[in-house]
Parts: sequence; C-alpha cells; structure tokens
Amino acid sequence: MPVGVIEALDHEARGIARQEGKAIFVEGALPGELVEYASYRCKPRYEQAHLVRVIRKVASRVEPPCPHFGVCGGCSMQHLEFGAQVAAKQRVLEDSLWHIGRVRPEQIMPPIQGPAWGYRHKARLGVRHLPQKGGVLVGFHERKSSYIADIRTCPILHPAVSALLLPLRELIAGLSISERLPQVEVAVGEQCVALVLRVLEPPSPADEARLRQFADARQVVLYLQPRGPDTAFRFHPLPGPELDYRLPEFDLQMVFRPVDFTQVNHGINRVLIRRAMELLEPQPDEFVVDLFCGLGNFTLPMARRGARVLGVEGSAALVRRGEESARLNGLADRVRFAVANLFECTPASLAALGPMEKLLIDPPREGALEVVKSLPDAGGPRRIVYVSCNPATLARDAAILVSQKGYRFQSAGAVNMFPHTAHVESIAVFERF
Repeated sequence: MPVGVIEALDHEARGIARQEGKAIFVEGALPGELVEYASYRCKPRYEQAHLVRVIRKVASRVEPPCPHFGVCGGCSMQHLEFGAQVAAKQRVLEDSLWHIGRVRPEQIMPPIQGPAWGYRHKARLGVRHLPQKGGVLVGFHERKSSYIADIRTCPILHPAVSALLLPLRELIAGLSISERLPQVEVAVGEQCVALVLRVLEPPSPADEARLRQFADARQVVLYLQPRGPDTAFRFHPLPGPELDYRLPEFDLQMVFRPVDFTQVNHGINRVLIRRAMELLEPQPDEFVVDLFCGLGNFTLPMARRGARVLGVEGSAALVRRGEESARLNGLADRVRFAVANLFECTPASLAALGPMEKLLIDPPREGALEVVKSLPDAGGPRRIVYVSCNPATLARDAAILVSQKGYRFQSAGAVNMFPHTAHVESIAVFERF
C-alpha cells in the first residue's frame, strides 16, 4: 500500500499528502505523520483515502475519549490535541482568506475558545427503528452514511442531553408510532431541557400517556412537530419554564423556541458577543444595523451599550422573538426589527435602512454577497464587524469589501464554536477612513 507524509489538514480535517503532484486526502491522518493509506476514490487531480496505519506519529495525536469516535459522524478531530485543533482552524481561516479572496488581515486576533466537552446546547438527533434488532437508535449519523450511529453516550452534548440518549431509545421503541418518528431535536435553556419529537402521524392516547410519564420522570419539556418547524407545539407540561439563555455581562435574557436558530455553544457565544462589542464599539445614540440578526443575539447587546439598533432578519418568527426579548429587557425604545430577504439585497434597499454609522453582519454559510455588493463605494458604515460560519464565503466577501468598497481589512480570528469538529467560525473587522 502507498505511504505518504501528511502536510496539512483540509477544511474537513482530513490529512493532505501529495504524490506526484496529486493531492491525497487521508481521513484520520495528522500533519507531520508518515502514514500508510488505501485510496477509495481516485480522480485525475486528487484521491480520497482511508488511513491504514500510522508509521510515525506526531505528539499532538491523542486517544479519542469517546468510544464512538470514528463511527459517529458528529466529530472529526477528537484524535487531535485540543490546542492543536484550534491552531488548525486558525490556519484554515488564514489559508481561505488568501487562497480564495487574496486578502490578509493586518492583525490576527487570538482565537476564541472555551470548554472542550459538554458544550452542545442544541442538536438534531436522528431516529432509526430496527425491528430486526428489537430496538431503536437515537443519535447522530454515522460518518459518511445515512445510518444512525449506535451511540450510548456523547461527551460533546450537554450532560443532561447525553444522559437521555438511552432513555429516549426505550421511550420511542414503546410507542405505536415508533416507525413514524424520524427525528428528535433537543434544546437546553437556563431553566429547562426541551425535546421536539418529529411525528409523521399523531400519537395514540396510550402514546400520549407514555410521553407525559417520560417528561415528568425526566423533567423535560416535550414538543410535538407534525410538519415543518413552525408546527412544533408544546405538548407536556403545558405550564412551566420556557427556554431562554442569559448574557450576564449585558444583563440580558434571550427567549427562544426549541426550533429557533440559536448558537449551540452558549459559553463561546458569550465570549463572541463580548469580542464583537469590543470591536464594533457601539456608542450611545449611534445608529447601528445588525444584518442577519436572528433573534437579536448581537442586536440587544448593542442596544444595551446605548446605540440605536435596527435588526434585519429573513425569518418573521425570529423577528417576533427578538421583539419579545427587547420588551422583556426594557430595550423596545432603542431597538427596531425588520423582516427582509437579505440574499436579494440591493443598493436601494440597503440605503433605505438609513445612514448607518456601523454595521454588524452575521450571515449563514452562504455569506453576505449581495449585502457587501450593495454597500456604497464611498461613505456608508465606517466600521463593519463580520461574524462568519464559513471561511470560504467570508474570504469572497472580504475581497469585495477591500478591492471594490475601499475598506481596510483590520483584523480576523477563529472562533472554536464546535470543538472536535472541522467547523470553523470566525470574526473579522473592516474599517473605512
């Protein structure tokens, strides 16, 4: 079998070797290692390969603590020492900025990082009914497979959720609709744990009794979702605590529903917001715009700093949640929300928002292409803080801001929102003088 030296990690945490000019992507290999591999997909310019044997290990290789690592697709980097994971993500960010956007920030900020385990407050778990094995599987998909991994514990999930994996199997297996329940979405708030059961047909009265008993015994709130996310409704218990997360530094309580988009890592989210406020420096009575604002994760902290803030988001449901949190926190007089499809942004629609002094952008993986293209070539916000969950689209948008819109690329840094995965989040700052 072929042997190669691993030079780097790619954006999926695969080791990269090179043989006669061709890139070999080796799953499970780490930079600096000499490995034996077996290719399973061969193309003219690259190959994809399985790791067969590590001939020479590096010191950063560690024993994965999760017994399911390698089968479960939830993690891809547990075999790499935690600090080395963060450094690898920073390199992915810098490489993307240069190779895709041909831009480099003037300053590399220290990466934002936090606890390595038990950080996931939200997750979507698949369910698979296995009558031939007499049971049900609940968990993440297997790596590169549509099958559900047979996981019994998960160290990256919040401990309260990890402890529910096996009880959920037993619960669902005993329901008459077990074959019509393909998914469980989990959300952990400050006051409760919520489970959303995706039900393709209504549960029977006996099922309902079993669900109520489970919720009471496990002290969770159950929701049922018959169709799309907007159809999710609270099933049991009807009265009781609601989902929320707190931002103590800003004296904020953010309310949300279990199907709403929120950051999965509450600890890192707090640090990210602090960093964003330090970089944006919203001042009393400045007019600041928050695009792709969601339920106001950055909007309300900016208002708490005294700015007048407009949050714009494509989801009307999230805007309603933001307005609710603004009222709850006494900020309704400093915050406005609007619903708009920012992927169809134009110079006219952006100008209609008003003469913004500063701008925060926090788009999904697709980035904010139409937004940055719509910014004026002169004037406009003098400072932009861009929070990204995709280095490639950040690089593309940064190139436009620098080469076409006259911004200086002041700084950028990685955000380790998803430890032990290859997912790279980041934050960047652009200024115009």
